Amino acid sequence: MQQVIFKDLGLIDYKESWDYQEKLFNDIIQKKMLNRDLSLENQFPPLHYLLFCEHPHVYTLGKSGSEDNLLIDEQGLNTNQATFYRINRGGDITYHGPGQIVGYPIFDLDHFFTDIHKYLRFLEESIILTLADYGIKAGRINGMTGVWLDEDNPAKARKICAFGVRCSRWVTMHGFAFNVNSDLSYFGNIIPCGITDKAVTSLEKELGHKMDMDEVKEKLKAYLCSLFEMELITEIKNSTYVR
Repeated sequence: MQQVIFKDLGLIDYKESWDYQEKLFNDIIQKKMLNRDLSLENQFPPLHYLLFCEHPHVYTLGKSGSEDNLLIDEQGLNTNQATFYRINRGGDITYHGPGQIVGYPIFDLDHFFTDIHKYLRFLEESIILTLADYGIKAGRINGMTGVWLDEDNPAKARKICAFGVRCSRWVTMHGFAFNVNSDLSYFGNIIPCGITDKAVTSLEKELGHKMDMDEVKEKLKAYLCSLFEMELITEIKNSTYVR
């Protein structure tokens, strides 16, 4: 069972969290490369992180996306007190904001499984299982990454969780955005994930009341631990992890 350092960063500026992810991501890759030339007893042990956070209003565009899917200009961003970033994950445009659980797993998949599709399916499944705890049936749509409600009915299908990841040398970063108490009006300023014919929803909208974010996080963490067969810790005591 892999140990994963868990950190809840709270409400944090998007660029600040991105820089932090990059630091952890690059550190893991650097240690993996160094391990190639070290004897087994001197190698750096595997290191993994799971970050939870919320962001002030921000739109992010993946490397395969089109800026045409952002429907407001600089003035519109200022009016909505929102920012915009082109970033190095897959996928198109999405929105992050308060009331959304944003998860950034920075895992070395060499110590889990080297299958990015399985990785994404496990992330999706953790959301699906969390929703089931609240009596909401969710699923997937073929060819569309994410978690959907009424996925079998094209006229009613709506996304509750978006995904966009980066993976290099089997180390992951970026992750998922789970709409819990999100202000859904902000999605009106974009074509979410470049999909024109599907709506977006939240746990609050589906159940008709504000959700306890900490409760939802705990359920989600438990399912992630079960699916990935991992243990969340707050820090690693072994000094060999800090170099």
